Amino acid sequence: MKTYSIALIPGDGIGPTVTDAAWQVVEAVARGSGFALEGTRLPWSCDLYLETGAMMPEDGIAVLRDHDAILLGAVGWPAKVPDSISLHGLLLPIRKAFRQYANIRPHRLLPGVEGPLRKSEFDILCVRENTEGEYSGAGGRVHQGSADEVAVETAIFTRKGVERILRFGFEQARKRRGKLASVTKSNAQRHSMVFWDEVTRELGREYADVEVTSYHIDAMAARMVMAPETLDVVVASNLFGDVLTDLGAAIQGGLGFAASANLNPDRTTPSMFEPVHGSAPDIAHLGIANPIAAIWSASMMLDHLGEADAAIRIIGAIERVTARGIGTVPGKHKTDEITRAVLAALD
Repeated sequence: MKTYSIALIPGDGIGPTVTDAAWQVVEAVARGSGFALEGTRLPWSCDLYLETGAMMPEDGIAVLRDHDAILLGAVGWPAKVPDSISLHGLLLPIRKAFRQYANIRPHRLLPGVEGPLRKSEFDILCVRENTEGEYSGAGGRVHQGSADEVAVETAIFTRKGVERILRFGFEQARKRRGKLASVTKSNAQRHSMVFWDEVTRELGREYADVEVTSYHIDAMAARMVMAPETLDVVVASNLFGDVLTDLGAAIQGGLGFAASANLNPDRTTPSMFEPVHGSAPDIAHLGIANPIAAIWSASMMLDHLGEADAAIRIIGAIERVTARGIGTVPGKHKTDEITRAVLAALD
């Protein structure tokens, strides 16, 4: 029997709760699908930072490297630790060390979920560059606290980085409906974004079977609201993709349904799977966090590991549960209720 080694990083706030829910579901589906999961729980979080001064141990990357995948809950507790520390101390180092350059987030309405738009028939896959661009961390501050203070943040775009994320997007479009939307702001950012547009056109000649359209970020935001059904695969830089995927979560009914994968497409290092919703410290003690995004993310993990049938079973169970109105309204059902319903729907 094939056994997959999974690193579990529950994190902060509601992270442990939704991670436990997702783990129950993937363990249940594994038992009936001919493979096994071996989970290693790692207590890396803001609490660890307060104890040790680090979000993860010095050998954290080496520890993770020995696993087949990483399932993350949520990281961050701004009242305790600034987000700039928690993000740069855990998530970004993992993404960069393991070359998880493709962040993918599916956006569609689950059965029984009412989104805020009049449109409902949309199925968008957002592909976000995940390791460079605006989040490269290049820059600095001088004369801090004085009237002459200067802050510089430099976006880094490499041909290798831009080409590989666009190529990944083109490949996804080929598997779906054959349409790719490339997002920039090249009318204002005449170096990095013009460069991105040029690489898009170059690759478009290779993928003649894919319909390519280039949008500015503001126009894409409007299109996701006004005509989301016209979109298939959307590819964007680290910052633009980050913004658009929160908009995507909104139109699919909220962050409780927003799943994501941080992929190393060449599979030489572990990929990481996480819900988009964050740690939500204000409701962490209430037991009402929606675990669907975490369960959906865990399904994406199984699909990446090659267990496509098991992944499809989980998505089918989620859809049957939401079609009955369970987990579709924030706070209406407890985390445990939704989890039990998904487990029952697997059978």
